Amino acid sequence: MGPETIVLIALALFVMITLLKTARVVPQKTVFIVERLGKYHATLDAGFHILIPFFDNIAYKLSMKEMVIDVPPQGCITQDNISVEVDGILYMQITDPVKASYGITNYEFACTQLAQTTMRSEIGRIELDRTFEEREKINQEIVAAVDKASEPWGIKITRHEIKNILPPASIKDAMEKQMRAEREKRALIAESEGDKQAKINRAEGDKQEAIARSEGEKMKRINEAEGRAQEIERVAFATAKGIREIANAINDKGGSDAVNLRIAEQYLGEFGKLAQKNNAMIIPSNLSDVAGFVGSIGKIFTAMNRPEESLAPETKKK
Repeated sequence: MGPETIVLIALALFVMITLLKTARVVPQKTVFIVERLGKYHATLDAGFHILIPFFDNIAYKLSMKEMVIDVPPQGCITQDNISVEVDGILYMQITDPVKASYGITNYEFACTQLAQTTMRSEIGRIELDRTFEEREKINQEIVAAVDKASEPWGIKITRHEIKNILPPASIKDAMEKQMRAEREKRALIAESEGDKQAKINRAEGDKQEAIARSEGEKMKRINEAEGRAQEIERVAFATAKGIREIANAINDKGGSDAVNLRIAEQYLGEFGKLAQKNNAMIIPSNLSDVAGFVGSIGKIFTAMNRPEESLAPETKKK
């Protein structure tokens, strides 16, 4: 290999290195911080860019996407002097690439440490029983504190979430016993409330049943009374009608003779029934005078049907 070949190879390498340092393609959601002769020169956004070889240098490559940083577990002391282990997740995003590059050495480490110290401070202000229900408030306080501190660094803290709050084993057992007792208490209260409501419902049902039964008995008696009244009324009407028919029949021609015959038949029939039984009987002296007895009764019927005629002779005598 001759000297000319070596020169050509060296020249080709020089051209390739120059092109690599000159042409730059920046990906989407990424920025490059360019320094010229060791001093900040420009911020390159997504796209194709040409740099001056050996003068321009890409010092930082920053992602503009939202980042998720795991906050390691740490021991915290609550207000009632209980040691708990707490960890979380911090969400952040770069808003000013220049500040993020030159404002602090490692913004991720700084934000994580600040989140931990703020978390210890917030946990120390509340009791253990309230740490679980005050998670949202603790997260808001951490976001506010870290966001305020990271503003000069060009960092925006979007949110913070507590993952776990782990008390000691002894405290955890005591809390489980307390929760078990509370659940049993609520179960007993719920059962007693159910029994109470069931008794109230049964009493109300018995009351409604008694009222309905009394109303039914009342309507039954009213209906029976109305039925008996209608029955008596109809029987009275029928009896009156029958009496009127009998009176009209007696006043007709031959009515008196028919009445006397009917009386005689009933008299003989009833007397015959008495004679069939082994009873002591008092026989009237004029037993043979059946016609006279029947005639007397017939006159009574005749006099009752014609009161004006029976009273007329007395009036004439006066």
